[in-house]
Parts: sequence; C-alpha cells; structure tokens
Amino acid sequence: MSEETSPIPPWHVLDTEQVTRWRHVLDTLTTLLPAGPATVVVDGADGYPAAFADRLGGFLGDRGRPCARPAPGTLTVAGAVLSPAGPDSLTIWLRTPAGPRRGQPDADVAIDLHDPAWPVIRHIDPRRADHDGWFLAESRAFFATRAATWDTKFGDDTAAYAAAIADADIPAGATVLDLGCGTGRALPGLRAAVGPAGTVIGADSTDQMLAAAVTHGRARHATLLLADARHLPLAAGSVDTVFAAGVVHHLPDPGAGLAEIARITRTGGQLVLFHPSGRAALAARHGHALRPDEPMAETPLRTTLAATGWHLTTYDDPPHRFFARAVRR
Repeated sequence: MSEETSPIPPWHVLDTEQVTRWRHVLDTLTTLLPAGPATVVVDGADGYPAAFADRLGGFLGDRGRPCARPAPGTLTVAGAVLSPAGPDSLTIWLRTPAGPRRGQPDADVAIDLHDPAWPVIRHIDPRRADHDGWFLAESRAFFATRAATWDTKFGDDTAAYAAAIADADIPAGATVLDLGCGTGRALPGLRAAVGPAGTVIGADSTDQMLAAAVTHGRARHATLLLADARHLPLAAGSVDTVFAAGVVHHLPDPGAGLAEIARITRTGGQLVLFHPSGRAALAARHGHALRPDEPMAETPLRTTLAATGWHLTTYDDPPHRFFARAVRR
C-alpha cells in the first residue's frame, strides 16, 4: 500500500510531536518481539491493518530487521515461517474510526487509532510486558489530546455527578479524593458535600486534564494533584471517601488499583465507583457486547473488592448511570 492511498498519514505530513508519538509506539512494539524470527498479525477494519503493518515493517527494516508481507496486515520478521498462533507471534488489534474501539480479548496489543496521526497503546498482554513499562505514558498520551474538548464532547453531566455525590452521603468535614478527576466535573459537588471544614483532593495522571479543571474554574474547590492512580502519594488511611468516575476499568490491573485505593482509605471509609452511563449503554457506544467476566460486572467486581479489603454495599447499573459503593473493612 502506498502512503498516498494509506488511511494512516505519511511521515512527511506529521508534525514533530506526531512523529515522536508514532515512533514511540513502534519502538514499544519492537521491544515485544523476540530476538529471532517472528510473525506479526494486525487486525482491524478497512485498510488500517495493511497500512499499519507496512509502517511497522518499514520501521523494523530501518533497524536491521527485514520483513516480508505475505498477506495484508501480516509481517514475517527475519525469515519467520507464517505461524500466527505460535509463541513467536504478536497479534495487534486496531481500534479505528471504521471499526470497534475495544480490542479483541485474545489480542496481545490493542492500539487506538481513532486519530491516525496519534496512535496510543491501550492494552498489552501482561505476559508480554509489565504494566509499569508502558501504561502511564500511553494513558497520558491518550487523555492529553482530549482534555481541551472533553466537556464539550461528553456534554453536561453536572446533574448526574450531583446525584451520585448525593447518593454517596459524604459527611461534612470529610476528606475526599476525586480519583481520576479529569476536568474536575465532580469537584464543585464534592466541595458542597464536605463543606468549608472538609478537604477535597482532585488527582489525575494527566497535566492537561488538570489544566482544563483550572480553565473551567473548578480548581478553587480542591487541591489538585498530578498522580498515578496505582501509586498515590497519600498516607495510609488518610482519606474518608474516594470518588472514582470512570477510572478503575481503565487500569491494566483493576485489583491492584483497588488495593492501592484501600491503602489510603481509613477503615470504615468508602469507595464510590461512578460513570454517567450504564455499562450496557457504554458498551453500545463503543460497539461491543457486555461480558459477564468484565471487571465492572457485579460478580467480578464484588470478588475483587472483597480480595482487596472492601465490602460492596450498593451496585446499581441502569442505562443512565453506573454507581457502586463499597466500605473499607
């Protein structure tokens, strides 16, 4: 496939940041390949797999690993025999404007290509790479470019956030952490709940999201903290309530994330998991079917919470919202 007909922009039209982003993703994929012969299979919609395989193949070739392309979306690296199910294979699923956004359950890597100039790795099988080696940088790359238009794209969810905070029954004077606060949509409501004697902390891993919270005037309601949800710079038992909207299911290891949240929450404190759309509505928006083994399904969530120091007391998943509440044991 020539660059002129590719759905992926050619190198010469990308700006410096876009070129750096592409090279970072391709370099990460290169590290996942074995040192010897390997097969790479790229899947997705329309012409994206073939174009992505061509770009990856060119990148590998420039680094001394010549590739053949026996079929669109398929590479054999350094003389490998085509064996897409073998231990020396790498399967890549592309989430593109023309296809489902979620990766295949059996794909080794899922890459978001909704903006073909800005690829972002959204999943790597933990048997291929440790989460700490890629997750934070890729998560920041994903949300940084969306921060400025986040509230416009997802509309006014003020009423939904206010209802969730009211249902959480947060006492006045409490210390509350809005984990993954994003643009700060929950911060005014949390401040109103705890009152002037309470403490509100808004934590997010992306500078641009926190900057958007400042732009929208929400920073005055809280102390903002740049932090990784998996490694929070807060003392053990220092928080009364953790409000987490659309965070846990994004983590590569939800159990480890829930354990870290438990560490900073006092005994008897609470965790509120919220999203302004129910799981079914969110799945329909993303073009995939719900599975009973998903981390936020009731049985897996209850089990994971129990294993990490929590007791699930409320699970509510109608079309208009997701709301779960757990108490720290």
